[in-house]
Amino acid sequence: MVLINAVRKDLYADSVALMRIAATLTGERGVETVSLVMGTPANKEVLSASGLLTADGTAAGPNDLLLAVRGTREAADTALGRAVAALRDSGPEPAGRAEGEEDLPVRSLATAPPGTDLAVISVPGAYAAAETRKALRAGMHAFVFSDHVDLADEVALKTEAAARGLLVMGPDCGTAVVAGVPLGFANAVRPGPVGLVGASGTGLQQVACLLHARGSGVSHVLGTGSRDVSGEVGGLTMLAALDALAADPATERIVLVSKPPDPEVARRVLAHAAACGTPVVACFLGWEGPVPEGVVRATTLAEAAEAAAPGNAPRPDTPHPDSRLSRPAAAPLLRALYTGGTFAHEAHQLLAPRLADGILRQL
Repeated sequence: MVLINAVRKDLYADSVALMRIAATLTGERGVETVSLVMGTPANKEVLSASGLLTADGTAAGPNDLLLAVRGTREAADTALGRAVAALRDSGPEPAGRAEGEEDLPVRSLATAPPGTDLAVISVPGAYAAAETRKALRAGMHAFVFSDHVDLADEVALKTEAAARGLLVMGPDCGTAVVAGVPLGFANAVRPGPVGLVGASGTGLQQVACLLHARGSGVSHVLGTGSRDVSGEVGGLTMLAALDALAADPATERIVLVSKPPDPEVARRVLAHAAACGTPVVACFLGWEGPVPEGVVRATTLAEAAEAAAPGNAPRPDTPHPDSRLSRPAAAPLLRALYTGGTFAHEAHQLLAPRLADGILRQL
């Protein structure tokens, strides 16, 4: 077996496409492992920890495609060639396309069919702002999957979107469901009366799944990007999404989800929510400020789902309020691994009051 890394300069693909190709190639004859990622520091760190990074791979930059293959020499070379070929030009065939479904060979926003009202932006961060601006000026909402977008560009794009009555979901927006159409990473949940807005991808996904488990469903799931509730951005997308859902006949209740927002942004968003005319549940994890009348506070994601869909099903098991956790004599820390910053923050919030000082530290 050999381990090969190859770097393709300025060849970009979103993580959904990369994972699909890697899954297709992994396990083929002579191939043990395939990983395709953008060459960001975080991705290279993961590859290194997995024993899949070579000296060649360390040279990859954030806008470069990094391919790692372990297998026999012949199979590894073949897998690398197939991976690059799959990403050329139009990219790999979208998963789940029905037989005979019409192909839409859209290569740029300028060639989008008339009436297109939403663009998915998934290009290197250096180019994402320009593409998003094109979408807005063509009258399209924008779902910006790209990360590494300058903060000043985000503020400018969202300010322009607000003036045009449009939404910019992102940058670094990982999930959305718009009228039943999933964008980015999204869960298969039933349609229903609850609209979700959040600056947390994992938080939105969890609340959507909890609503589904309770027998309810979602009208829309609108991500804002994690920086939207910062003081610099001012919650521009969250405010616009609130207005959009309040005007939507299919949305009877709204849930807001976020890790701790900027205090002034939280007050502004909550005041807007109280006046929007639709019942709102606010789950701002860690937010201890006042909540105006007309808005229901939820301190956990499970509470948010229960408040938005009361009585539909038994709530998930939660620790009894009298339960206690004692500090093991031989262990100075409680360690846990979470796939999402929101889950880690929520666990920290729930566990901290029950543990002795110093036992818990959030990384």
